[in-house]
Amino acid sequence: MITFDSVSKKYMDRYVALDNVSLTIRQGEFISIVGHSGAGKTTLLKMLLAEDKPTSGIVTFEDVDIHSLRRKHLLNLRRRIGVVFQDFKLLPHKTAFENIAFAMEAAGRTDEEIEADVPHVLALVDLGDKIWCFPNEMSGGEMQRVAIARAIVNQPDLIIADEPTGNLDPINTHDIIQILKKINDLGTTVILTTHNKRVIDSLGRRVITMDKGRVVRDNEQGSYVL
Repeated sequence: MITFDSVSKKYMDRYVALDNVSLTIRQGEFISIVGHSGAGKTTLLKMLLAEDKPTSGIVTFEDVDIHSLRRKHLLNLRRRIGVVFQDFKLLPHKTAFENIAFAMEAAGRTDEEIEADVPHVLALVDLGDKIWCFPNEMSGGEMQRVAIARAIVNQPDLIIADEPTGNLDPINTHDIIQILKKINDLGTTVILTTHNKRVIDSLGRRVITMDKGRVVRDNEQGSYVL
């Protein structure tokens, strides 16, 4: 599904963010990417979202070079990727329904689709009773679940969850990871970045460890080892 082929990224001809990274992510996988700050995790995700270009090497999505796409086709690609952030990035003056509907409107979905799909996706993340709540009326865990619902409502092929539990307590962390596992079980590929050792060890899924811009470990059923 996704391939990084000898991808390197240098800034100012000095700082090496990625150093000859090669890896393949298969359709339907749940992959965790770990590493200290500055290891290259964020740069790797930026390459996948075409927010930055490699200095050398190629990143492909279903055999298509991401960084060769024209703007229209790049936007179409990004619609196939849902992103969940550590700080939620919800619109504060919109309800849970409206935050999710906004993402659907941006993707060109109809009013009928929005009315049908938003309650369904909120139920999937166990927030059916919060549909008309504003972000300041929800807990951190509830806001993150709204963010996940927004990320999956357009039925993407891939979910990128970038430190989604970084601001949450252990109970909410567990709930968020269970939701991501449920999404993965339905066939969506999930890429998770996290510093949470307990999360990684509990998953028992593939773990990619990065250090100084390199992939230093790639274990199919890994644990948190730095």
